[in-house]
Amino acid sequence: MPPPLLTLQDIALTFGTAPLLAGAGIAVSAGDRVCLVGRNGSGKSTLLRIAAGLIQPDAGRRFAQPGATVRYLPQEPDFAGFATTLEYVEAGLPDAAAADHYRATYLLEQLGLTGHEDPSRLSGGEARRTALARVLAPEPDILLLDEPTNHLDLPGIEWLEQELANLRSGIVVISHDRRLLERLSRSTVWLDRGVTRVLDQGFAQFEAWRDQVLEQEETDRHKLGRKIVMEEDWLRYGVTARRKRNQKRLGDLHALRKKRKEQRAAVGKVTLNAAEADLSGRLVAVAEGVTKAYGERVVVRDFSTRIIRGDRVGIVGRNGAGKTTLLNLLTGKQAPDSGEVKLGTNLFEVELDQRRETLDPAQTLCQTLTGGAGDTVTVNGVNRHVVGYMKDFLFGPEQANAPVGVLSGGERGRLTLARAFATPSNLMVLDEPTNDLDLETLELLQERLAEYSGTVLLVSHDRDFLDRVVTSVIATEGDGRWIEYAGGYSDMLAQRGASARPAAEAVAPRARGTRDVETAARQPSRKMSFKDKHALETLPGRIADMEKEIGRLNRVLSDGDLYARQPAKFAEASKALEALQGELAKAEEQWLELEMMREALEAG
Repeated sequence: MPPPLLTLQDIALTFGTAPLLAGAGIAVSAGDRVCLVGRNGSGKSTLLRIAAGLIQPDAGRRFAQPGATVRYLPQEPDFAGFATTLEYVEAGLPDAAAADHYRATYLLEQLGLTGHEDPSRLSGGEARRTALARVLAPEPDILLLDEPTNHLDLPGIEWLEQELANLRSGIVVISHDRRLLERLSRSTVWLDRGVTRVLDQGFAQFEAWRDQVLEQEETDRHKLGRKIVMEEDWLRYGVTARRKRNQKRLGDLHALRKKRKEQRAAVGKVTLNAAEADLSGRLVAVAEGVTKAYGERVVVRDFSTRIIRGDRVGIVGRNGAGKTTLLNLLTGKQAPDSGEVKLGTNLFEVELDQRRETLDPAQTLCQTLTGGAGDTVTVNGVNRHVVGYMKDFLFGPEQANAPVGVLSGGERGRLTLARAFATPSNLMVLDEPTNDLDLETLELLQERLAEYSGTVLLVSHDRDFLDRVVTSVIATEGDGRWIEYAGGYSDMLAQRGASARPAAEAVAPRARGTRDVETAARQPSRKMSFKDKHALETLPGRIADMEKEIGRLNRVLSDGDLYARQPAKFAEASKALEALQGELAKAEEQWLELEMMREALEAG
């Protein structure tokens, strides 16, 4: 095994009064592929900056082999003083006079940049690609990457995977992208409660190993607690303080108590429970022949879909392909240039924006969660003190009055989740929700979305997250065309590979066993009968009446004591609710078919 090119030993660092690192270490040799994992706030980025020589620890040792080149990718690169992106990249080469500038230009081109861009006007994705070009250009001995996939689109992430696989550098990477970690890493360093543990296997084996470590800790803690109880019992009933052996035993008890006190238990888990509004109508959104353009550039062309209550729809594509535009069309925030989007009834939407721009940096965490009114937050109809609710998202009581502006990216992500999950909703719109989330918070988000009874519309570049969450994927095929595929991201890739038809002619498979909207729209034209016209006019009123009655029955059944007091009334209300929900579904289907028939006749 080659000797380490970079070593950190017994690193300690304290911010304020709390130790962040307390005996952390890492070693990197040529060709190593190390992933550094841990919760948001555990000190991963700080440890990486110490490895890069940018921060001096309070204690411990950093050693880099003389002559070894180390390059560090920060989450937020500093472009100050650079006129162009090429100038910024070339400044990272070891010898600006003699370096091979061809590679700098090549990398920028591969990443979709010309080198002439003004760094002050770059988007998040362009800034990340420029910073990647700078650290990759010199092909360093050690490459330290902090969230390299943030703001990258899927083609960019796949290109980066291939580029890193071809490097001879020793690589240490922090990332929330599970798929990247699984494919790239050969060893895992877990930073937990200030110390590091090393697994000589890749990230794919990490979670099972982590759970075993935590289970063993719990067993050891239980044994230690029992031993303390036994020693305290002896102390109360059998101590003879003058005897030396008893004095020693008493000292041992004090040592055990001190060990128990100093034993740092694993920090709490994130608790996510979505506050859900009443059910929406069965049909959430119907898009028919939707087109949207900006000038001569068409970003959505003749797109049709139907979204049913409970669907989880992922939208994927390159940066700039129009993902957010399509999302806004499907939620009614933007009007199409042609075609039509019909939204369902009784929709209560909550949105997580990509840049956390809805957070006011001047507000405190308490004000953000309560809306500035009092110190309680209502979750699923239950009033909770805001400090207790904050603990569910790993915020300490001392942070309640801290301004949002001082939070890290990961903490802002958790705060956005906390606010969203406290808002009653039956439609959740997520635009890049996984950015800056640690792996454990990501797991909880996935579980809660799976349990969420409403509908989810999701824009994401996280392939593993898409595979775990969505029931269908809407993917760009170029030239403004979007196709819907059943299943997750991997299913979409398999279906694309199996299809011999051009993307523009492909028919969107349905993730749900319901009638195809496009097929219904192409039914042979016929005149609408009087009965059809009458039904089309009266169905909206009937649907509204049924929804009101369903709401009333839901309120009746929400009485937790009803079954015990009046079992017959409970059974009658339950039966009526089930029948009414079936009638509502049929009425919505009938209205949709008649409405599309009317449109087809008018267009023809």
